[in-house]
Amino acid sequence: MGIYPYFHALESRQDTVVIMEGKRRIMLGSNNYLGLTTHPEVVEAGLKAIEKYGSGCSGSRFLNGTLELHIELEAELSKFLNKDGVVTFSTGFQSNLGIISALVGRGDYVICDRENHASIYDGCKLSYGKMLRYRHNDMADLEQQLARIPDEAGRLIVTDGVFSMGGDIANLPEIVRLAEKYGARVMVDDAHALGVIGEGGRGSASHFGLEDKVDIYMGTFSKSLASLGGYMAASAEVADYVRHNSRPFIFSASMTPASCACALAALRCLQKRPAMVDELQSIAGHMRDGLRKNNIKIRESKTPIIPIYTYEPIETLTIAKELYEAGVYVNCSLPPAAAPHECLLRTSLMATHTEPIVDEAIEILAKVLGRHEL
Repeated sequence: MGIYPYFHALESRQDTVVIMEGKRRIMLGSNNYLGLTTHPEVVEAGLKAIEKYGSGCSGSRFLNGTLELHIELEAELSKFLNKDGVVTFSTGFQSNLGIISALVGRGDYVICDRENHASIYDGCKLSYGKMLRYRHNDMADLEQQLARIPDEAGRLIVTDGVFSMGGDIANLPEIVRLAEKYGARVMVDDAHALGVIGEGGRGSASHFGLEDKVDIYMGTFSKSLASLGGYMAASAEVADYVRHNSRPFIFSASMTPASCACALAALRCLQKRPAMVDELQSIAGHMRDGLRKNNIKIRESKTPIIPIYTYEPIETLTIAKELYEAGVYVNCSLPPAAAPHECLLRTSLMATHTEPIVDEAIEILAKVLGRHEL
């Protein structure tokens, strides 16, 4: 049908405006929330790391694959996130696999929000525990699931901090309250929250003032920190346990020198200029206001992820293709990532987007969407 939306090739840097398949397109589909993939300090750090350490580590962190850069990154993340222990993984997906499969043992239960990321589901499958799911951000259903668990069993509640498709934020205050009531631990996937919400971009627990109540943070370097890899932040004891029991950590080559150096440089940029987080929120607010003024129905959020309702799969794909041809790149959210008949165009903003660029994109969105009866 000519509406296949995947594998479009970039011919330029990941930026607010890109060249994709020979044409200028406004990028509204990236997770580069702080726009740091093109920051001179981040790029220079990656180049220097390759010059000093070469292109790869060629081994597990357990063996020959630990660089001083890895240790430095973990130490700075630990201080930034106010946790005693940090473990870095080669990818964000691998982080959830490695954390959950190591911590959830036979006879334990892991309780998941239904809209959690796929890597959380796969981490649960790799564990020896039993997974229970609760309806999205439904705290009554979460309590029902917790009440089903035998008294002697271990309990780990796992939730996204910011949900990647809807852009909404987990109800952490209530999750923490229920965890304390039922003797559960709490793990938050902050892949889309780090650099986006919380004091200085510290994520969802900081956003609610609950940093001391969340046992484990997981996050990625491939979004706000403009690199590739992932991490777990927890107590020193939990971090040490995961280092010695996580098969995805033990049996994988470590983060490449360039990836490690770029993540560290991006973290330092964020710490030097925490105002980037406010700039991101401001431009996202400008986008939401513009979409509302043009009567474009959005799924409300307080994050730079702004989904636009398109409802049916074929119409969603058709609209995405028309937007692409008109010069705006967006992502399609289709089942199973979206509920049937609730398909979305997932747009996302960067702190480096300007109001003129966003206004240009809104004008194109309004023109294309106006041709369809939604």
